[in-house]
Amino acid sequence: MGVSRVVIVMWQADPSAPQKAAAPLVYALCARAIDMEVEIHLTSSAVRWAFKGVAAQAISDQRGEQTILDYLERCQEMGVKIYMCGMALTEHHRGEPIIPQITGQTGATAVMAQLQRDDTRVLVF
Repeated sequence: MGVSRVVIVMWQADPSAPQKAAAPLVYALCARAIDMEVEIHLTSSAVRWAFKGVAAQAISDQRGEQTILDYLERCQEMGVKIYMCGMALTEHHRGEPIIPQITGQTGATAVMAQLQRDDTRVLVF
């Protein structure tokens, strides 16, 4: 059995460097394009991408044509599940609305459980 699932953990790819956040989202889109199941987990300060206004204001390319929200919207449209880490949410959330592209909450245990699957790879950015 080959690899058919990928879990992308966004940890350092946070709003302090939007150009770094585009890469894991492109990997997610590419994986979906070849029919892999894809989950993105927003952890640490990267959970702030889930807060309304943060991703919409983050330009990810030098031409100023793409925002992180553009990527998150495409991911959602293609069936990528986007989760917020519960611990990170507790640490960083101050009542901001959550964008509709977010699937829900999960945690480190869920990511670690993925490592037990032969058909899954976990990438950390």
